[in-house]
Amino acid sequence: MKGIAYGVGVGPGDPELMTLKAVRLIKEADVIAVPGREQDLKEAVAYKIAAGAVPEIAEKTLVPIHFLHVKDRAKTDEEHKKGAKIIEEYLDQGKNVVFITLGDSTIYCTFSYLQHYLEADGYQVELVPGIPSFCAAAARLGISLTEWNEPLHVIPAAHKTEEALDLPGTYVLMKSASYMKDSKRLLRESGKEVQCVENCSMETEKVYRSLEEIPDDAGYFSLIIAKDPYRP
Repeated sequence: MKGIAYGVGVGPGDPELMTLKAVRLIKEADVIAVPGREQDLKEAVAYKIAAGAVPEIAEKTLVPIHFLHVKDRAKTDEEHKKGAKIIEEYLDQGKNVVFITLGDSTIYCTFSYLQHYLEADGYQVELVPGIPSFCAAAARLGISLTEWNEPLHVIPAAHKTEEALDLPGTYVLMKSASYMKDSKRLLRESGKEVQCVENCSMETEKVYRSLEEIPDDAGYFSLIIAKDPYRP
């Protein structure tokens, strides 16, 4: 019997926001796959979150899965194949592997790239959702993401932000830190009310209540929510 590969979302940062199912699977798993390099595994954000809820994770077999952050698709595909093969070695031994990932396992999740190769090779894969970062950020800001018939647009700020901002509704700009200046310029022109949470639910969390407050050098885990002004 081959093992099962689980992509498990551990939420945005606060270990208390992990689901009961995520905690159970981590406790039961033979192997925990962590995005990162071997020497830095216990410093990985996803690992720290999981360890806060499941201290037993430190006793598990920890497997590093390295991801390249480059735009060369051929290079990243090759790295994804390598990561999938590493997981397959444990699955072939009948061991279940839990890949822990920030936020939710279905939203811009690194595990999805491995999932394609694992399933193509005939392995069973299951996804376990976690609280998405933008839901946690909206709750922290005390605002709703959508009301009545408002659409919601979740946008990676690095791609086609300008065209997307022409649509009505609420915008969530993810991965905006490296493109903060351009994102702020476009949002300023949109006339929307803008707020931002950096490192949501983590100890280093920062909240910005207006576009002007958001620094151009905001950190990597910065998420912007832009809404139309409320009119009762």
